[in-house]
Amino acid sequence: MFDGSTPATPSLASALIAFGFVGAWETNVAAGRSVLDEGACDVMAGDASLVGKPLTLDESLARIHPEDRDWVFDRIRQVRETGGSFSADFRIVTEGGDIRWIRNRGHVTRTETGMHGHGAFFDVTDTRAKLDVLPRPKLRLLPPADPLEQAADQILAARVAIDRTGQKRLRTLVDTLLLEVGRALARRQGA
Repeated sequence: MFDGSTPATPSLASALIAFGFVGAWETNVAAGRSVLDEGACDVMAGDASLVGKPLTLDESLARIHPEDRDWVFDRIRQVRETGGSFSADFRIVTEGGDIRWIRNRGHVTRTETGMHGHGAFFDVTDTRAKLDVLPRPKLRLLPPADPLEQAADQILAARVAIDRTGQKRLRTLVDTLLLEVGRALARRQGA
């Protein structure tokens, strides 16, 4: 412990924690799986017991905010195809319903066995709070067994698939359905 009388040797761990370090990840693109450390599993996947297990992108980023999910996944898929550095700030929803800002930084490289990457997650909520003028909303997460929440998840998955087709009319229809399910959830939460 630093008491001011003798010089302290800074540790990498304490510096990373001070910078908002959440956890680290590694990915094997060909396998379509990522491995997270304990901090990343707890914060990003929502389950610290998944540490060291190969996870899909959906599993490893389970807590990403629904409004950020599509564009973040698109950017990740792009860097997985081309390789290179990756950096993105996006929101997650904590178990308690709070919104936190996460910075994902990493690098994907082509190796003899395919594309592999590694990186880290940092909580940058405090930094973003200084930049954001509007207050951050709170979301209340519904139990996974809730039928409307299940419908919202399925509609989001359909929206991603429809985006790949380039069909604007279908995109409008799925967005309308998603909006109506969102309204039903909001009405119920307000009751």
